[in-house]
Amino acid sequence: MKNIPSIIITSLDQARLERLFSSKNYNQLAGMDALINEIDRASVVEPTEVPPDVITMNSTIRFVDDTNGSEYQLTLVYPDEAGAPETISIAAPVGSALLGLSVGQSIMWQVPGGRELSLRVLEVVRQPEAMGEYCR
Repeated sequence: MKNIPSIIITSLDQARLERLFSSKNYNQLAGMDALINEIDRASVVEPTEVPPDVITMNSTIRFVDDTNGSEYQLTLVYPDEAGAPETISIAAPVGSALLGLSVGQSIMWQVPGGRELSLRVLEVVRQPEAMGEYCR
């Protein structure tokens, strides 16, 4: 993947995602290797120290796919919460790509079938940590 921006995740998100990786239900999902690589390269901060413009788990974000101009507003969730309207699972390629990005950052991300998306973060509409929510 080209255009790899720096990313930030919280220690709480890191711990929860590492538990997810070790789960039988999720360790065989397509794209999990890419997500693990993202977690490994991230700068890890305490939840109280994450900037409010960074995408964390359970954040609602607005972003655009610059390859086709489509704009989305979705909440990044764990796989067991996915499927609700306006959510994207962290296990989905787009979810993996968005985690840890900041407003204004872009990333090229390959999806199944070999197609590449160019995702750009427009706004973090709601970030739990910015609202003092650390246990969700």
